[in-house]
Amino acid sequence: MKVVFLIAACASVLAVFLICVFLFANGLPAMGKIGPLKFLFGTEWRPTNDKFGILPMIVASIYVTAGAILIGVPIALFTSVFMARYCPKKIYKPLKSGIELMAGVPSIVYGFFGLVLMVPLIRNTFGGTGTSWLAASLLLAIMILPLIMRTTEEALKAVPDSFREGSFGLGAGKLRTVFKIVLPSAIPGILAGIILAVGRIVGETAALIYTAGTVAQVPSNVFGSGRTLAVHMYNLSSEGLYMDQAYATAVILLILVVGINTISSVIAKKLTKA
Repeated sequence: MKVVFLIAACASVLAVFLICVFLFANGLPAMGKIGPLKFLFGTEWRPTNDKFGILPMIVASIYVTAGAILIGVPIALFTSVFMARYCPKKIYKPLKSGIELMAGVPSIVYGFFGLVLMVPLIRNTFGGTGTSWLAASLLLAIMILPLIMRTTEEALKAVPDSFREGSFGLGAGKLRTVFKIVLPSAIPGILAGIILAVGRIVGETAALIYTAGTVAQVPSNVFGSGRTLAVHMYNLSSEGLYMDQAYATAVILLILVVGINTISSVIAKKLTKA
């Protein structure tokens, strides 16, 4: 069994390694042809005029990711605390089943939900086309809820009961115990769920095409439309006209995901030591 486990682990690492090699082998030469600085920091995407700046797509990706995390994490956190410590058994089973169902819904279904509900609601309330950074962030926040809730709940359950009992013994109430003792102890597990959620957000395309739009510009406000890196790469590859730019975009997207995961891991280690 040790050999079987070793082979499985090596196969997983090898698959990721080959993907990275393929992307960098095709993306770095393509980026060199375009010009790395011109490609990274250019603010216009006009291929007919030889303007290939992807800075608007990078900014749009950061905006959408930050918005989804700010909206989704607090909701998932409070729901997980309720389910792990205070949820009655009669409510827990249907609630757990609903969360599992949300996790299994395809992203294209979420995108259709955003198209027929969120986009018209924002358009009728605030004007404009409705496809916006706000609609995309709200939809992605819903999509990442089950992922964060499952990992957070397990992290909260892993906190020893002696921590809570000791807090109660010192006279702390339930609310203070949750926010001062239980949550800080579960932070590494919570951050692991957030890291996985960020990875899903950054690589999402189907839901964002319907809600964020495909305009290659920086969203002027929360009601502005924009194109993320994943959507940009999808558009380029589906058109088949600018494959060099698609490979270069894939490299930037991969570096962005690795950078976010690295920063999150460093923060988790520091919080664990503290």
